[in-house]
Amino acid sequence: MDAIDRQLLDLLRANARLSYAELARQVGLSAPAVHERVGKLENAGVIRGYHADVDPESIDLGVTALVRIVHDTSVDIDDLVLAIRGYPEVESCYFLAGDESLLLKLRVATIAELERLVVQLGRTAGVASTRTTIALSTKWESRPRPLSLAPAKASRGGPP
Repeated sequence: MDAIDRQLLDLLRANARLSYAELARQVGLSAPAVHERVGKLENAGVIRGYHADVDPESIDLGVTALVRIVHDTSVDIDDLVLAIRGYPEVESCYFLAGDESLLLKLRVATIAELERLVVQLGRTAGVASTRTTIALSTKWESRPRPLSLAPAKASRGGPP
């Protein structure tokens, strides 16, 4: 990945609806060249997809909570993660170092729904305990770090 690819990724992360012509104008290439580069980034799995950023409150998902899970080691962690994937309310799942094994970000409509979900999670095989924090508001999320600030990897894909 070179500097132009990084520029393209920054532009697409800010606005994935930019046309190839506009991307080309901003990076100084032709639209076909940009199309080819973006296709290569997609095929390599660097670009994993495109999505709409929807305001959760506007679709009745106004309660955001973070749930930390202590793993019961009698159940394989991969099986626990698979079970958690079955909960559509869970938006993100992070594997952690430390006493708690997983951190979940979830969104629901009401506190009553959150209570129901936390009880269900606590009864899931592989969950020893949970600890829940409710977000009062979201100041920002999913803010991408500009790739120009990230260290570049060597051309063979290893560390610089």
